[in-house]
Amino acid sequence: MQIPFEPQLFGYNINIHLVLEYLAFFLAFRYYVFLRRKSADIISSNNRLSIILGAALGALIGSRLVGLLENPIIEFSQQSIIQLLNTKTIMGGLFGGLLGVELVKKRIGETQSSGDLFTFPIILGIFVGRVGCFLSGINEFTYGKETSFFTGMDLGDGVLRHPTSLYELIFLVILFIGLKRLQKTKKPKNGDLFKWFMILYFGFRFFIEFLKPNVFYMLGLSTIQLLCILCLLYYRNTIFGLRAI
Repeated sequence: MQIPFEPQLFGYNINIHLVLEYLAFFLAFRYYVFLRRKSADIISSNNRLSIILGAALGALIGSRLVGLLENPIIEFSQQSIIQLLNTKTIMGGLFGGLLGVELVKKRIGETQSSGDLFTFPIILGIFVGRVGCFLSGINEFTYGKETSFFTGMDLGDGVLRHPTSLYELIFLVILFIGLKRLQKTKKPKNGDLFKWFMILYFGFRFFIEFLKPNVFYMLGLSTIQLLCILCLLYYRNTIFGLRAI
């Protein structure tokens, strides 16, 4: 199979990344519904719906805002403006969704942790989306730097690069299995599962960003890496074994 993978249907090229992105949302939501039916959710249906709406709005704003910050200097043309408006990142979506949830919970007076039920559906959604990124090769800015390492792959431009999306897929499988085992054996407190997902995923993304050809840096770090640091600071009490605020 050649990368970028561009299948055709009735003579038209299919944007495999877009297809898998929508599939990721669908599968993640269906998995969430399945898990909620199996669990005894301590949050009422009305409050849970408000939390979901807060997460969705926060994710939408966060993904676009961080996408903008990743490209602060652009050529002001119609094409570049449209491209910028379509720029989004899962990292901004996750952290924006987190803030959206916390704001909604304060507004409605909900005190119970709400993230655990979302943890595994989010991992599934990211995994499916990253498959689309990998198959898109250099058509999506998720590829890695040029490398002579044995994992180097030609992602469509004739250059051996780090397949960072593939690295992330492997990490997500390990993370999913590890958190499932933690859930069954350690019986973590309500909310801890989601906190450790965020800590481990943002920690992974901080280091994997060093393998990407980022073009904008502040203090020697990319926008995504600065966001990772912000997230880890947010969960600092959990990281050091204390109860997160």
